Amino acid sequence: MPVGASNSERFMSQAIALAMENVRSGKGGPFAALVVKEGKILGQGANLVTLMNDPTAHAEILAIRAACKKIASFELTGCDIYATCEPCPMCLGAIYWARLEKIYYAANSADAAHAGFDDSLIYAEVKKPAAARKIPMAQLLRQDALHVFRAWEQKPDKISY
Repeated sequence: MPVGASNSERFMSQAIALAMENVRSGKGGPFAALVVKEGKILGQGANLVTLMNDPTAHAEILAIRAACKKIASFELTGCDIYATCEPCPMCLGAIYWARLEKIYYAANSADAAHAGFDDSLIYAEVKKPAAARKIPMAQLLRQDALHVFRAWEQKPDKISY
């Protein structure tokens, strides 16, 4: 780390070191993430997809889960995330749902694709109408499901999110 490095650079360096440790240990892919608030790390994660046999065990997801657990909240308002790579579509969605303030990333999606982690299919699929997607989609029992939404809307003690 160069002398005079910013706090952001220090956090990213920590995330990169965590990703390297993850690769060397054989636990998972070359990704890590930190959730930081006011200069303190609330959660961290490294890719554990193959170790956990869980396609959602991405670094950002695990870091978000750890941070939410630590502060006992499903919102991470006022927090930033440091990811060693530009977040994939799933992680980007989770970041928005968690209401993180800023995303810092090191490698970009083209770098990830070059290393064998290509998300371009997912980005392309999301742009297509449901009927044209690679995985067939079929809508069933919509009216029944709408009753559940009405019950939620009428629930006086719901916790909105």
